[in-house]
Amino acid sequence: MTLLLKNRGALLILMFNLLLVFTGIGLVIPIMPKFMETLGITGGIVGLLVAAFSLTQLLCSPLAGRLSDKFGRKKMIVIGMIVFAVSEALFGFAESPVLLFVSRLLGGISAAMIMPAVMAYAADITTKEQRAKGMGFINAAITTGFIIGPGIGGYIAEFGIRVPFYAAGAAGLIAALINLFILPESKPAKEEATEAPVFKKEKSGLITQLRYSYREPYFLSLIIVFVMSFGLANFETVFGLFVDHKFGYDPKDIAFIITFGSIAGAVVQVTIFSWILQIFGERRVISICLLFAGLFIVLTLFVHLFWMVFAVTFIIFLAIDILRPAISTQMSMVAKDQQGYVAGLNSAFTSLGNIAGPIIAGFLFDVDINYPYTLACLVLLVCFLMTLREKKRSLQSAHS
Repeated sequence: MTLLLKNRGALLILMFNLLLVFTGIGLVIPIMPKFMETLGITGGIVGLLVAAFSLTQLLCSPLAGRLSDKFGRKKMIVIGMIVFAVSEALFGFAESPVLLFVSRLLGGISAAMIMPAVMAYAADITTKEQRAKGMGFINAAITTGFIIGPGIGGYIAEFGIRVPFYAAGAAGLIAALINLFILPESKPAKEEATEAPVFKKEKSGLITQLRYSYREPYFLSLIIVFVMSFGLANFETVFGLFVDHKFGYDPKDIAFIITFGSIAGAVVQVTIFSWILQIFGERRVISICLLFAGLFIVLTLFVHLFWMVFAVTFIIFLAIDILRPAISTQMSMVAKDQQGYVAGLNSAFTSLGNIAGPIIAGFLFDVDINYPYTLACLVLLVCFLMTLREKKRSLQSAHS
């Protein structure tokens, strides 16, 4: 019983860490338009800032995971939270684009340090029977952070556009102290220690895996993952900038739209998502969500009233929040006995889309504020057609 309570307390601290990190990531979304005005930066710079975070997280995650095996989960989490605090405070203090880039690069490094260590810690303190439940709690903290981040950022920005980042920096330091003095170090199980070299080998071969991924039977699914991530990142990156420039929305308005759209998606995920997949199947759900996301993104270019912008965006976020877990579920079904390998490729192709999408969206925004959404619509509709082609190919294979 004592061990159970101790592990439950540790799990709560892990959830708090991720809640804080992903809240900090979401803070910037409704505030970025005002930062553009204050610092005189372009949409292209905004896109590069978003991509910088994703790039450093992608590059540093494999190394950070191995370091957590070598030096312990707790040390990596504490250092990661300190780096997170510095990153957020630096973003608040920044008076030039250079400091903004340093902040986002540090943010990506902190996420790379914290995420693998937290996941490994959760695996250390749960049995195989408890692991799914433990990981469910961890993912719930991530989703909640994404939901409340923009809302908190938008409302705290009423006291000043830099205040949310100072608050996040202070919270990061408090979290680091909580982890340092309260969180015990976890000890990997023996069976996990023997599996570590295999895990390390897979991670060290990421570039090779990407190079030869075209040989895999699920390569088209990976392309769909990349195209989907590209289109969605394209939409999400410039959303705040788009409604600010076109409709004059302030951070509070932007936060309201994003928060309620995200809440709707989260409610669907925890209530009827599995039922939706059972009734319609992964392929059909993915196709329908891509179609709706693409069509409603282009509708954003033609609506003007606040309630219409809210309704259209609500549908887009709902489609996105159903689409992401549906893609992951489909990939896990395709993986069969290669779960880790395919999950790694899925994550890598998602990250590549998250890097390329914001960069192109940002520079297109500088040319014409409607171009990023036009491109996002085209990309998602092309992705929709690719899913139909994949479905047709699967049916032909089944009959042959």
